[in-house]
Amino acid sequence: VFVFPGQGAQWVGMAVGLLDSSPVFADRIAACGEAFAEFVDWRLEDVLRDVDGAPSLDRVDIVQPALFAVMVSLAALWRGFGVEPVVVVGHSQGEIAAAYVAGALSLRDAARIVTVRSRLVRERLAGRGAMVSISLSVEGVTDLIAPYRHRVSIAAVNSPASVVVSGESDAMDELVAECERVEIRVRSIAVDYASHSAQVEVIESELLELLAPVAPQQSSIRLYSTVTDSVIDTGMMDAGYWYGN
Repeated sequence: VFVFPGQGAQWVGMAVGLLDSSPVFADRIAACGEAFAEFVDWRLEDVLRDVDGAPSLDRVDIVQPALFAVMVSLAALWRGFGVEPVVVVGHSQGEIAAAYVAGALSLRDAARIVTVRSRLVRERLAGRGAMVSISLSVEGVTDLIAPYRHRVSIAAVNSPASVVVSGESDAMDELVAECERVEIRVRSIAVDYASHSAQVEVIESELLELLAPVAPQQSSIRLYSTVTDSVIDTGMMDAGYWYGN
């Protein structure tokens, strides 16, 4: 099983060692950079090498494409050693990488999704929200956020005892304070937007329009969807799917 995570594991200088030592990895990074060039005005390798003047990984529209490129290049490296996935699964933006590796998306379509969607998040959502991780069951978190109604949403269920919530900044501040008051372990996530929440609705129409050219295919490798909680027909992973993701 190849597992592709969401945002958060990045660091300055990631992938540089493999860029310099693995032709397979470097070739796939180069292919990703070429695919991104249709949609962005920065160079992927400059970002990874932290070249002077390159945009920072602190920007969501930089870090998400960069992570996609690193993940699919690592997958290519493993496959070069003869390790082939039987099933792939991805969380949040990691599911774009999973879909590409499974063969459900062309590299151009995957590049379109990861660059366009992250750009809209930066332009429309950044500065309006927050996300926190709470060490509690989904049932416990559901009860905890009930007073906040539509201001806070469950964003991801990471484990039976770890849930991420997202929502309006002031509501999230209140929620963190309440968790600390009753001694529930809580950790703020270093983002200023509320992914996987009602706030995402403001980009729905524009995202669907910009991702309309995406043409998913049925893949030979099974993909377990974290949107539907099941193995899916990857031919359904169109613009609407990536909005729901």
